[in-house]
Amino acid sequence: MPSGIRATVEFDSPVCRIASIAQATGSIVSSISTSVASPPDSVSVTEFAVDSEDPSEHTDLEPIFSYGTTHLFRIQHDGGVGCPCECLGEFGCPIDRYFTQNGTLTLVFHAADYEQLQAVIGALRERFPDVDIKRLVRSPKGDSSEDNIFVDRAKLTGRQLEVLQTAYEMGYFERPRRANATEVAAELDISQSTFSEHLAAAQTKLLGDILEEG
Repeated sequence: MPSGIRATVEFDSPVCRIASIAQATGSIVSSISTSVASPPDSVSVTEFAVDSEDPSEHTDLEPIFSYGTTHLFRIQHDGGVGCPCECLGEFGCPIDRYFTQNGTLTLVFHAADYEQLQAVIGALRERFPDVDIKRLVRSPKGDSSEDNIFVDRAKLTGRQLEVLQTAYEMGYFERPRRANATEVAAELDISQSTFSEHLAAAQTKLLGDILEEG
């Protein structure tokens, strides 16, 4: 089984024509079909469906097919990198999931390795400064069913990280414990209830990465 990294990124503003159309029509676009060609030789084409009574009021695109209130559109790209999908196509990264609603765009894509992921994320941040990395998951290698999950420590506040690290170093998580909550709280010079609150908040944030939804 080939290894790789699955990344989830989110954009809080309409960063492509599809997201803009979805926002203008109040629709949800949850899938796209893209034929990506490597620049500068060929043209990329993307097809997507919009559920709206009359989308022509919000876009100059004409649907290539309509059935009821569902309209299928086709966009032809010019080989540039004016949207995240085109940027991913430039690096040869396939899109696994596409979802846009109320202007927010969420993309799940695959990178071959960490080096490619770094290059892609760097390009996305340069072109779309508001990109937010939500989750990174490494695929299992060979016959192993083990998942290597990237935990984003940046989600923790400085105080939460200090509480978690101190509790770990003092043996709070060991069985039997080398230190209890009262002792860790005293080391941090905070109350036991404050220690518990910070620890619970930190664990909740990190478990959100480990126990990936979907």
